[in-house]
Amino acid sequence: MPACCFLIVLLVFSGFSTCHGHGTENETVLGNSTVTPLLLVSFDGFRADYLKKYSFPNLEKFFSDGVLVDHVSNVFITKTFPNHYSIVTGRYAESHGILSSNMYDPDANKTFSLSNDFDSFWWEQATPLWVSIQQKGFKSAAAMWPGTDIKIHNLTASYFLKYQHNVPFQERVDNLTKWLSQDLVKFATLYWEEPDYSGHLYGPDNIKEMTKALKQVDDHIGYLIDKLNQTGLWSNINIIITSDHGMVQCAPDRLIRLDDCIGPKNYTLVDMTPVSAILPLTNVTYVYDLLKKCNPHMKAYMKEDIPDRLHYKNNRRIQPIILVADEGWTIVRNGSLPRFGDHGYDNTLPSMHPFLAAHGPAFRKGYRLNSINTVDIYSLMCHLLRLEEQPNNGTFTNTKCMLASQWCVNLPEVIGIVIGVFMVLTTLTCLIIIMKNKGPPSSRSFARLELQDDDDDDALIG
Repeated sequence: MPACCFLIVLLVFSGFSTCHGHGTENETVLGNSTVTPLLLVSFDGFRADYLKKYSFPNLEKFFSDGVLVDHVSNVFITKTFPNHYSIVTGRYAESHGILSSNMYDPDANKTFSLSNDFDSFWWEQATPLWVSIQQKGFKSAAAMWPGTDIKIHNLTASYFLKYQHNVPFQERVDNLTKWLSQDLVKFATLYWEEPDYSGHLYGPDNIKEMTKALKQVDDHIGYLIDKLNQTGLWSNINIIITSDHGMVQCAPDRLIRLDDCIGPKNYTLVDMTPVSAILPLTNVTYVYDLLKKCNPHMKAYMKEDIPDRLHYKNNRRIQPIILVADEGWTIVRNGSLPRFGDHGYDNTLPSMHPFLAAHGPAFRKGYRLNSINTVDIYSLMCHLLRLEEQPNNGTFTNTKCMLASQWCVNLPEVIGIVIGVFMVLTTLTCLIIIMKNKGPPSSRSFARLELQDDDDDDALIG
């Protein structure tokens, strides 16, 4: 009996530990009354541990009444365009095709750069969320999120601001809140360049300058909260604040000069640092052999040998040779240090990880989660918007406990409950068995005792 009860209890609580939600959370039919608008905000280059080192009164107010994810494991390479596109598609860079800030497609003989990103050809290996929401009959809005002003599968965002770095944060927010106040706008994105700009310029270890930059970021979050309150949106929309990558300190004494290892006529440098894309112009093996011995702080990979964990080799836009610098090291041809802070390094490094915070009617209050993946955010957002997911690399299971509609029990809690119930059931079973074995006193025992007493009396009389 105890074993059977134990199995039943284990099955029951194992089911609970997977998180159960209300039926309406799983609806696939979109209706204007059932889809709560979602605002996705990115502060570029917001390293996760900034939250421990600096003061963020407005951001802390935001997630204290919502959710905080301490670390987000982003995609390789840990740069702006690949990760912003991974957030809204749920795919690794090799799957969505935006591999870096600079690319070359050998089949089409086309090049891509931050100043030449307008060709939809580069973006159509995946379908971003703003396109999906419009295909369902709703509208989207965007303030300078990468790709939103480009026709992807023949659609831009319904409303958008073309990227201009000098447009103030307040102007971006004012436009978005105006668009979000319209009934059909269900998904909006907002991008801001800081603290990435200051991180590059000064390095993340420059406490004085980063304090200024991060105070400005927190002030902007305060403005966003105030504006959403003023427009009546604060309590009626879901908001996710996150970032694309972190930042690490660089230094002049941590340079890798390619000209010291190989002549420049042997290759084309498609993308520079800290992950350099090399297109050999002479024998591939010759170029690779020279580069792999170039510097102990840089790894050289043939495309087919790039580690599977990086998810960065199954795309024609990845060049035949990839160079990956160690954390804090910079690859140059022959020049000096281009910047004091950088990103793009191995995505397992904590210095490359951003954070995520969420607030709104769909989210739990005061909840904290250790980590999720950047590609998981897409599944979460599709769930919030009642959208069917496109093929992606994320997992909704990793994020669903952030939602108020989900009842989640951690594995240690489940084990404790099961053990406790098992002990109670075992104790009860043992008591029942003891009571059954004990039973009422037998009458034959008393009869035998009386008989023995009579025999003794007779012996005394004799």
